[in-house]
Amino acid sequence: MKPATWALLAGLYVSQFLALGFFYIALVAILRQEGAPLEHLGFVALLGVVWVAKVFWAPLVDRIRFGRLGHYRGWLILTQTGIVVALLVIGRFDPIIDFPIVLGLCLATAILCATQDIAADALACRLLPPEHRGVGNGLQIGGGLLGNMIGGGGVLMLYPVIGWSGCMAVLAVGVLFPLFQILAFRESVDTTANPTETLWSHARRLWMFWRRPGRGRWFGLLMLYPFGLAMVYYLITPMLVDAGWSLDRIGFALNVVGSLIGLAAAMATGWLIRRAGRRRVLIWVAVAQVVAVASFLTLANGLAQISVVAVSLILLFLIYSPMATVLCTMMMDRVSPTHAGTEFSLQYSVYTLVPTLAGVTAFQIAALIGYSGTILLAALVALLAAVCVPILYSATDADTVPTNAISPAPATTE
Repeated sequence: MKPATWALLAGLYVSQFLALGFFYIALVAILRQEGAPLEHLGFVALLGVVWVAKVFWAPLVDRIRFGRLGHYRGWLILTQTGIVVALLVIGRFDPIIDFPIVLGLCLATAILCATQDIAADALACRLLPPEHRGVGNGLQIGGGLLGNMIGGGGVLMLYPVIGWSGCMAVLAVGVLFPLFQILAFRESVDTTANPTETLWSHARRLWMFWRRPGRGRWFGLLMLYPFGLAMVYYLITPMLVDAGWSLDRIGFALNVVGSLIGLAAAMATGWLIRRAGRRRVLIWVAVAQVVAVASFLTLANGLAQISVVAVSLILLFLIYSPMATVLCTMMMDRVSPTHAGTEFSLQYSVYTLVPTLAGVTAFQIAALIGYSGTILLAALVALLAAVCVPILYSATDADTVPTNAISPAPATTE
């Protein structure tokens, strides 16, 4: 793998979360500070649904090519350019006075970011040989955390100085840099593509993917494996608020310190996957998840000293990013080269849906039995996942590991 290829993937994964991080964190804070009602904040949170729904237009990304621009390269050029233009247009409106227009443009930007992610994941599946996928997915998860931290934290800090339009301009410049990288990239011709295959046959793969041998176990693993930790993640903020933590301390702990720890953990996991293998890392992370979840029983029982909470938060972020890294690596193992965007997005949409379900479940249960009982239940779910990993995981149902690997497509940069 050439350094330019790694730099390209890093730039794409960081840039796709710059705008999203700003919308989810900074935009909500700005709106609330300006007196926007809570109902408006709820509309912003709904932008996350785009990331789950992107699987439904992923077949378009796999099917449509752009001639000399290249297949996924063409999509990346169009989406990166579209994101830059959308951000500059958003900067011309006032987020309070013109909220419906701003929300609509944010939705359009989220769709562009999700489409860019489909193309970037598909390109990564083609470029990364099996032995480099761990590092590649560590780069993906770490890049997303970095983009979220810059967009949601760094740019928000500039808001009092440069204002709304200035923030949009800064985000647009950040997205512009990877556009230059993709313009310098030359994608190889995909000789495995079937030009007679219809869009319907691409879409049909959404159903047929799960009917392959072993995919039922893989679906069960995607649903069960992150559920316990996701339950705790959603409860952290209300538990800290109830314990008397200020909002700025919570934001710094979760969005800055947590992101930095998660970034380091994701990159280390990518290296560890290559050295120890997917199965071992999957089991290690599952066991560590039980410890991380159970550690929050102290906070749930009212022990909110910084030293006590810090240990639990560190454990959480040391596990959350490695979990995403190893699962995304295994998702890449299960895609075909001609339908990489569709099949990776299909699996990632399931993984993205789990935290939403876990969060709703955690809030409802906590309202009935309190934080302590909910954390204990989450720990039992995490323990069940650790016990079931050897049963649910099988390398033999992967399309590409270890005997039928996708040959990495050669690429050059000018």
